[in-house]
Formats: sequence, structure tokens, C-alpha cells
Amino acid sequence: MYIMSNTAYTLLEKVNSPADIKKFSMDQLRTLCGEIRQYMIECCAVNPGHLGPSLGAVELIVGLHYVYDAPEDKIVFDVGHQAYAHKIITGRREAFRLNRTREGISGFPKRSESEYDAFGAGHSSTSVSAALGFAEAAKMLGQSHKSIALIGDGSLTGGLAFEGLNNAGASKADILVILNDNNISIDRNVGAVHNYLLRMTTDPRYNKAKKKIWDRLGDNWFRKTIQKIVTTTKSHLVSDNGGHLFQAMGFRYFGPIDGNDIAQVIDTLNRLKEMGGPILLHTLTKKGKGYAPAEANQTVWHAPGAFDPETGERIKSDNGVSRYQDVFGQTLLKLAKLDSKVVGITPAMASGCGMNTLAKQMPERFYDVGIEEEHAVTFAAGLAAGGMKPFCNIYSSFSQRAYDQIIHDVALQGLPVTLCLDRAGLVGEDGATHHGCYDMAVYRTIPGAVIAVPKDEVELRDMMYSSLHAKTGPYIIRYPRGYGEGTPWQEDEFNLLEAGKGERLMEGKTTAVICAGPYCYRAMEAAARLKEEKGWNPSIYNIRYIKPLDENLLTEIFESHENIITVEDGTIIGGLYGAVTEFAAKAGYRRSIQGLGIPDIYISQATQAQQREECSLTAERIYKVLSKG
Repeated sequence: MYIMSNTAYTLLEKVNSPADIKKFSMDQLRTLCGEIRQYMIECCAVNPGHLGPSLGAVELIVGLHYVYDAPEDKIVFDVGHQAYAHKIITGRREAFRLNRTREGISGFPKRSESEYDAFGAGHSSTSVSAALGFAEAAKMLGQSHKSIALIGDGSLTGGLAFEGLNNAGASKADILVILNDNNISIDRNVGAVHNYLLRMTTDPRYNKAKKKIWDRLGDNWFRKTIQKIVTTTKSHLVSDNGGHLFQAMGFRYFGPIDGNDIAQVIDTLNRLKEMGGPILLHTLTKKGKGYAPAEANQTVWHAPGAFDPETGERIKSDNGVSRYQDVFGQTLLKLAKLDSKVVGITPAMASGCGMNTLAKQMPERFYDVGIEEEHAVTFAAGLAAGGMKPFCNIYSSFSQRAYDQIIHDVALQGLPVTLCLDRAGLVGEDGATHHGCYDMAVYRTIPGAVIAVPKDEVELRDMMYSSLHAKTGPYIIRYPRGYGEGTPWQEDEFNLLEAGKGERLMEGKTTAVICAGPYCYRAMEAAARLKEEKGWNPSIYNIRYIKPLDENLLTEIFESHENIITVEDGTIIGGLYGAVTEFAAKAGYRRSIQGLGIPDIYISQATQAQQREECSLTAERIYKVLSKG
């Protein structure tokens, strides 16, 4: 367990629920915000998490809990990257020391964890739709609680957010959407006139008088003309911050305000609290607020890993082996240099997936489309139909959002799109919302799809190269987060791998282990130990392709072995195990088939090593299974 420093948290130690902060003066609230930031920094230095976003949202969250009455009032977070202050002041202060660990709490809002977590969040752009659901449910049940969505500007690029805004505006629901805008490219709208307009338009007396006037005017052409003049005038006054867009969608727009000024946040929320209908409050915050390293490099400090809280020096765990993400980025750049038709597409994951390498050297061949997985896939399909060779990189768990586009826009039209699914398998501390464990089972159902699973860095490179020779698509390559096996390669050498062809890695008797991905190496480690200690010699196979299956190789395996074990970092239901058992049933083989992989449960946050142990995906666990014969 992490022992905190000698930092004195005089106010934070008194906060065990949101009710406690309602007793504080404004000066005390400012002090509290500073203590929350320091506490987050010290905790995240040891148990890494999404530090930058949460540092920037402290005043917003403290203000929300000061003005509103959660859990009766529903505060819905988008993604959850911003929610650390929320967790700390809702009875989980001590638990936050073990944030994102097996023994601790989730890094994201989770309904089963706390009554204050109104709605779970791990993927982006969901908050408005969920908050609208709460608002409509309250209306139908005759309840008076408020519904608030806190959404970051990155999440606003997702189409689902606009679907929610469109529906909420049209429905006239009683909902407050807070846009936490930390994009430094948007100029701050400041000055006496702006401040006066903000105070005037949020003043309860102003809005009460306005409602009376509109009611007396009635629903006629004169009222509509006056409303049009007011809307047009206001849209010009706030045109620099995009207020007219939200007004056009049916929202009353207020802001922007300084979201890092606790007094202004509380004053504005108090003024908006009793207003009805759809309201959008635009707040400007600074990502990484209060911690100089995080303010200076906001991209890196979004989720910096472990670091020294005093110096800001990041503690790197580089073991001298390339990460799959680096190999992908370097290979894509190489292929782009070899083929002028190669382009890269990613939905807001350039640095995470390694495509920033292409972006820096060949920006004209790179597209970051924002948090828009569906658009990314269909855009890639359009590029392919136009004669280009697109590589679309999406984290495996996020690709689920584009399932329809993968089928309808790519597969049905047979377009040669390469989909690289990063973060496949178990991802570690992000937990259940981020595991890429469903892709093999889900996409194996798509006719004509190719699903390639490289066992190491060399096969990743070769599969990317081989995908360029595919005449149809999608050609899906899925690979894990983190370091590879350290297998060397020549920069200019590629091997063309035939889809649907696996390989035998070790020849043995009686028992065959069929592996997908890097678990080939864990199985070989287990087999080597078994041979040395017990003289047993199992066969090890690298399936390479989940679809199409190498049926000739499977026939060889079933004809010469009595026991079959499959090893994969996907769901046992429907994945490699499902494919092998389907083959055996179809071919009429009666063999013992055992599957090692992710069982039919959600795997909670922990280190990747702990999660692999839980799912029997380590050399030790494979050895134990093999030892049983």
C-alpha cells in the first residue's frame, strides 16, 4: 500500500461526502481544490492514471457537488477521465490511494462502486444521452431531481454526443450540459460586456421576466420575429465560442466562463439550477491545472504513467524491447514510403497507436478524424473505393462502435481496408471498459473478413505488408498493448504471409497446443519446461489467422493428437476455441478440447500480469494445464 507524504490535507480530511463541502466558505473551497489536486498528484505518481484531465476539472466537480445534491441529482461524466475529484469527495478518498489496482477502485465511474456514480463511463460521448435518459425518467416518475452531463471537448467530436444533443434540444428536457473546454486554441471570451451579459442572462429575475413576456406574447408571428432577432443578435455576440451552434440545436447557451474559478462556477450553477429546459454551459479549463509539468505537456500528462511528484520526472519501464505500437508506427511509415497509395487514419489515437510517426514525416498521408470510430471506418472505405490503401487504427474495444460500418461499408463492398486493432486482449488498469477481448468472436462472423493475429513484432510487420496484397476486405490485424518479444527484423525485409496459413512451432505427441498471438511464446516456455522435468513433448502451433482457418493444419493436428488445448487473449466463447470446436464438430473429430482464454465474465482492473494469471495466460498456468495431461 502506498504511504502518503507528509503533506497536510487539513480540509480534505474532513470531506467524507459532498454534504461536507457545503459547509465551507469560498476561501476554504479554493484551499480544498488545491488539496484535491495535490492528493491526486501524489496518488497518481504511484498508481498511474488519467491525471491531466482530472486536474483541470477540479473546480467544476467541487462546484457541482456544492450546488447540486447528489446522488439524488444525477451527475453524469463523459469517459470518466475527469472524475477523480468526484471520487475523492464522494467517500472514496482513502480508496483512491489504490485507484486502478486490483485491490482498489476503478479508474472510471462505476455504478456498482458507489451510489454517486450515476452512470458508468469508459468510452466517450455517452454523457448527454445518459443524462437525457435520467431527465426523462424523472419527468415520467414525477421526480424533481436534476440531470447534469459533464462532457469534455474531445468527447464532443463523437457523433453520439451530437445525437444526444439533438434529441435533448428537440425534447425540451430539463437537462444541463456542461462543456468542459480545455482546448487552448479557443480564445477566452473576456471583458466587461461579456461578464455583464453572462450575469444578466443567468439572473433568475431576468429569466422570470422573460418567461412572462413570452407567455403574454403567445405563439404568434410577432413572438417568433422577436425570438429570431434575439437569437441572431446573441449568436453574433458569442460567435467566437460557437454558442449559436448549440442554440440552433435547441439549447440555451451560457458562457464561456472560467471553469477553474470556483466562485464563478458556483455563482453560475446557482443561477442556472432553477431554469428549465435544455441548457448548455460552456466552461474554459486548463488541462493539467496546478501541476507545471502537466500544464507544459498536456498530451503526455493525459496519462503519464508513474512519476516523481516532486520533480515531474516520469519513471520509464523501458526494457529495451519495442512496443507493438512503435513497430506499427515505424512499419506504416515504411510502407507509405514504398507505396504512394498508403494512408493512415485514426480516431484521436495518433500518439497512443504510434501513427504520430507517419503524421510527423508525411502529414499529407495522415488523418486524425477525432473521436469518431464509425466515421473513421467509412472514411477508410471511401478512400479504398477511391483507389487508396488505408490503414485504419482503432483500439480494439473502441472498434465495437464501428461494427455496422465494418460490415456494411467495408465487408459487403469487399473494399481492401486494413483495420489495425491496437490494445487487443487484456489492457491492465483501465479494466473492463477497455479490454479488447471481443474482437475475434465478433468479427469472425463477418463473411470475407481476414483476422490476423501476429505472434510477435516480425509477424505484425509481415501481416501489415501482406494486407496490401489483399483484393478485398476487411483485413483485420489485432495485437496487444505493450512490449513485444524482442524478435529482430531487417528494416527493408518483409515476408508475404498467405491468409489462412498457420505453422507448427514445436513437434510433439499426444497433446497439441494451438495458440493465437504472443501466447505462442508462453506455450513454448511451458512445453520446454515440461519436456525437461517430465519428458513429455507436446506440439505447439501458431494459428496466425482466426479467419480463414488453416483447415489443413487443423486436420493434421486432430489426426495425430488426442488432446487439444487452445490459448488466446480473447473470449473463449466464439474466439479461437469456438472456431476450433466448430471445426472438430463439422469434421466429426472426437477429441478432448480445452480452451484457455478470457472466461465469460468481466475482468476487473489490475496489472496485465495479474489479469493474465487470472485467465491462465502465463507460461506457469499453461504448464500446469499441460501437466495434467
